[in-house]
Amino acid sequence: MADIVGLLLPFFGLILIGYIAARVTRQPAEALGWLNTFIIYAALPALFFKLVAQTPIEQLTRVDFIVADIAATYSIFLLLFLAGRFLRRNSLADSTIQAFAGSYGNIGYMGPGLALLALGEKAAVPVALIVCFENALHFIVAPTMMAMEGEDKRSLPQLAADIARKVLLHPFILSTALGFAVAALSVHPPVAFQRFVDYLAQAAAPCALFAMGVTLALRPLKRIPTEIGYIVPAKLILHPLVVYLVLQAVGGFDPIWIEAAMLLAALPTATNVFVIGQQYGVWQERASATILITTACSVVTVSLLLYLIKSGALPAQLFP
Repeated sequence: MADIVGLLLPFFGLILIGYIAARVTRQPAEALGWLNTFIIYAALPALFFKLVAQTPIEQLTRVDFIVADIAATYSIFLLLFLAGRFLRRNSLADSTIQAFAGSYGNIGYMGPGLALLALGEKAAVPVALIVCFENALHFIVAPTMMAMEGEDKRSLPQLAADIARKVLLHPFILSTALGFAVAALSVHPPVAFQRFVDYLAQAAAPCALFAMGVTLALRPLKRIPTEIGYIVPAKLILHPLVVYLVLQAVGGFDPIWIEAAMLLAALPTATNVFVIGQQYGVWQERASATILITTACSVVTVSLLLYLIKSGALPAQLFP
């Protein structure tokens, strides 16, 4: 267990430092803008490019892994959407944000740092694939669902163009695509360029985790939404369990790939869920509360998952 604490202390410690710094200095939310810009447009893209570019192309074209992971994630999305729509009688827009709260993990900010720290460089490829393809699909599903509700007033061509722009021009997608090209063509970038990329990539995890802590501090918990009673277990327990079962059922994956996918699925609700809610004026306060609560609870659940992984308690092959 001491090894697990050693893994998680620097990870959650950086979030805590960001949280304390924000509470002590009381800087306005706008002060975080340039740090977020650096993380999204420089540090994390450099990390994704580095991870993908150094990987054999045959490992990057595992469509079965991508499809299985997305199917598992969106089964949780569908379950929570139906619960919100038909059990809670929420609007389509509210149900959509609620479903994202239980299925959209903080895979961009928290995923790469934790997975590489806990599982090593072999986890790089599945992490890059999950972050790229899940984010791309989330960018498509969110505005599409809001348009169906009527919250998005743009015409169909405008909506389609905006979705395409967000997907194709997002820094994570562009950097991953460039990494694919470098890997496919077996290009060896100049040493100076590689050092520059390495330098940026090293800043990704510390900066992202610090910024996340600041963000949590700037969104204090005002009330606990009723839905949190099933969103928290769905996000932190059911999601990684379903990912594990689906990937095991499909079969043929390296255990590290399955463990990386589970670890990313076990992460707390992404801050992007609040951003989507804020963009459409839907479920904002409850999304903020969900992010804070799932992040706090994930200290325990992620620790438990890492213990199961490191102790070998999870069967390497569940189905014959």
